[in-house]
Amino acid sequence: MGAFVIYIMGVSGSGKTTVGKKLSAKTGLPFFDGDDFHSSSNRKKMQAGHPLNDEDRKAWLHRINELAKDQVKTGGAIIACSALKEKYREVLSMGISGSVIWIFLQGSYELIRKRLEARKDHFMPASLLASQFEALEVPSDALNIDIAIGPDQIVGKITAYLETSKS
Repeated sequence: MGAFVIYIMGVSGSGKTTVGKKLSAKTGLPFFDGDDFHSSSNRKKMQAGHPLNDEDRKAWLHRINELAKDQVKTGGAIIACSALKEKYREVLSMGISGSVIWIFLQGSYELIRKRLEARKDHFMPASLLASQFEALEVPSDALNIDIAIGPDQIVGKITAYLETSKS
């Protein structure tokens, strides 16, 4: 298959970071959390309970895309990023010389809201979850996984998918 970038996508609270770290440990590919690439103004906006708009996300998406392009040169990476809209996924995929694999972590609003309400020390408040579900455009070209099965089982499904994709 060669070098590739795996984007783990979904709304906030779907488990992208947890799954990404576990998948990184299993595959040896480096993991990056897209949240780490938000500007301080984006973080402050979300902390204040205001959803980001397309303009707010523009530079953030380009920073992540640059990271992906750099990482594919050295073997690839796993990147957690909400990637809610198709046009965001297009930006994230631009100019990547290797394969891009999309993993969509999907779950019910109720389950994800419970997770967000239990989460401590994160800039994304549970009050913004509805705006994420409203913006979400379910990808047609991703491995869709229901988050109700748990992180270890999700990683198992992803690794099985990667093995199948190599052939």
